[in-house]
Amino acid sequence: QVQLVESGGGSVQAGGSLRLSCAASGSTYSNVLMGWFRQAPGKEREGVAAIYTAFGATYYADSVKGRFTITRDTGKKTVYLQMNSVKPEDTAMYYCAADLYPAGASTWSVPRRYDSWGQGTQVTVSS
Repeated sequence: QVQLVESGGGSVQAGGSLRLSCAASGSTYSNVLMGWFRQAPGKEREGVAAIYTAFGATYYADSVKGRFTITRDTGKKTVYLQMNSVKPEDTAMYYCAADLYPAGASTWSVPRRYDSWGQGTQVTVSS
C-alpha cells in the first residue's frame, strides 16, 4: 500500500497562487494514477486533476483548465498541484489519491477507483 501526505494549503486572495504537494511513501509501483480531488462543505468530492506517474499524461476538470497544473517528481515520489489565478469557488479541502493499478483514464475523476487517500489540506480563497 501507499501512504499519502498533502501539504501546502492555506489562505490566499483571489487571483493569487498556491502550490500543493502530495508525498507518497510505502510500496513502489511502476505506474500510478495520482489524482487531486476537492470537497467543499455540502458538496460532493470532485476530481480536479490527475497524472500518470510513469509517462506524465495529465487530465483536468474543465473548471481548472488553464489555471491549475499537475506535475510529478518521481525521484521524490511527490505530486504537485500548482494553483494560479485562484477563485473563491476553489475554496475546499483538497485531497491527494492514488490508483495503484490504473486502467483507462476516462474515469480519472471518479473517487471510487482510487485505492489510497491522504488526509487533505484546506485551501481558502477570499475575494
